[in-house]
Amino acid sequence: MIRTITTLICFFLFSFANAQIHELGIFAGGTNYIGDVGPTNYINPSKPALGILYKWNKSPRHSWRISYMQGKISSDDADSKVAGRRDRGYSFDNNIKELSLGLEFNFFDFDLHDLKRQITPYVYGGLSYFRYDSQYVLNGATQEEEKENSLAIPMVLGIKSNITPHLILGFEVGARYTFADDIDGSNPKKAEYQTLKFGNINSNDWYVFTGFTLTYTFGNSPCYCQE
Repeated sequence: MIRTITTLICFFLFSFANAQIHELGIFAGGTNYIGDVGPTNYINPSKPALGILYKWNKSPRHSWRISYMQGKISSDDADSKVAGRRDRGYSFDNNIKELSLGLEFNFFDFDLHDLKRQITPYVYGGLSYFRYDSQYVLNGATQEEEKENSLAIPMVLGIKSNITPHLILGFEVGARYTFADDIDGSNPKKAEYQTLKFGNINSNDWYVFTGFTLTYTFGNSPCYCQE
């Protein structure tokens, strides 16, 4: 039995290394937040963000993707167009560290072994696990409570093109709907801070990564067989 399992593992690893096409690269851009503090712009990168990503292309139309991204998010009521928020005067800073896994789907065929110039819009979805500072607001000042972990649903729209035989340049906007509502301090978790809640406590926080990706392709030409 052990010999059989070992043989299957070796076969899988050999197939993975030789029968697929891979991408490894970086993300560089900015972040913004959507919630109960500051402006309500959906796309407004204001703080730098960096990341790394890997793609395992299963066909010219779809690939599995894993990424790690991190960046600082901040917002200030003074920048809001809503008079009530400007009068309130809250602000906060937080740090997001995210690990995401999901499926990327190309609108058009994108064969990485075709040397002619190609371009396609794409979407990405999956599940993200992220770490942040839980916060609360006391006497108008935002206080950090402790490190927390939560989940988010990434919704990414982008466009990409092969700029050389081995380099793919992309641009994407990725909103994350989180399962947390204390990133901005509006809905603290601990019982002793429940009287400090403000804003819409029935709507969770969002954060957005906007920027460029640059990936390097490697691996033998795959056989994209019909399944």
